[in-house]
Amino acid sequence: MQDEFRIDSHKLMFHPRRVAGWLSGEKIYPLYAELSPSGACNHRCTFCALDYMEYRPRFLDTATLKERLSEMGLLGVKSVMYGGEGEPLLHRDIGDIIVHTRKAGIDVGVTTNGVLLTAKLAEQVLASTAWIKVSLNAGTAETYAKIHRTKPEDFERVFANLRDAVRIRRETGARCTIGVQILLLPENAGEIETLAGKAKDAGLRYMVVKPYSQHHKSRTRTYADVDYGQFRHLKERLVRFEDSAFSVIFRERTMQKMTKPVRGYERCLALPFWSYIDSDGNVWGCSAYLGDERFRYGNIQRQSFEQIWHGALRQANLHLAGAELDPESCRMNCRMDEINLYLWELTHPRGHVNFI
Repeated sequence: MQDEFRIDSHKLMFHPRRVAGWLSGEKIYPLYAELSPSGACNHRCTFCALDYMEYRPRFLDTATLKERLSEMGLLGVKSVMYGGEGEPLLHRDIGDIIVHTRKAGIDVGVTTNGVLLTAKLAEQVLASTAWIKVSLNAGTAETYAKIHRTKPEDFERVFANLRDAVRIRRETGARCTIGVQILLLPENAGEIETLAGKAKDAGLRYMVVKPYSQHHKSRTRTYADVDYGQFRHLKERLVRFEDSAFSVIFRERTMQKMTKPVRGYERCLALPFWSYIDSDGNVWGCSAYLGDERFRYGNIQRQSFEQIWHGALRQANLHLAGAELDPESCRMNCRMDEINLYLWELTHPRGHVNFI
């Protein structure tokens, strides 16, 4: 299986200047930011990690956000992923926001449940978007409705939206990569192949199969003890769907790490390279600690991003992460796990490193 976008790995090695600046003690800005334009969501998925955020109907102010995005682009932020604690496409100005983000020199990714990815929106944003990944966690409408806790009709609506997006991409020459992601659960394991066939037939570029990771603050504990060893045989059954136009990215490496006794690094070193902005404008050091004031840097509604990034709250958090925080207490397989493995090895090399 080919993972051309390194979804089951990391891409920090493609930014050696930023890493070298960090190693030499320079003040660097994040390469990547996750941004939640909406706190509300139109689904109530059984696995939702951020259910404790309560899906509050709050939305980032468009004018302020655009101003901060322009600033972030000038400061060196390379990418923004719109997702977060709510459904990003619920923001009434999300199309304009995406277009503005790209004009600010920032690459754009979108994680969405796809219900609101209409043809009209696709026509507006595909040329400004590097990728769109739809969370689609079943192969049939019935199972989809149970897991997403929505009406079964949403299943076909999402696929209709995806087919429209693929058509519009083809007609306009947009280079946006469109794919789906399924969180592998006991309820949907038997439908993985069905979903792969549907995704391929819809003209999508890939399907990601990933394991569940328990968020420490989540109210749901339904999938906390899923044994992914029982599902690894699915990888071989999914190979038959692959060709030059469609890939299945089975995150086996991530599944294997679920049973590792230790993470492989003693401190979180990744915080300087990313950030999270919630739907109220708060900037956080880590999405696994949303709501923990020790990880809140500031708020873009009241401060510039530059002020926040160099502020006292962030410096205190970096000290906490570097001197006190034990990664073993963090969420397993967090988004920065692979980057932490890379940075730890880079700063704690073993012998014979000059024999390249």
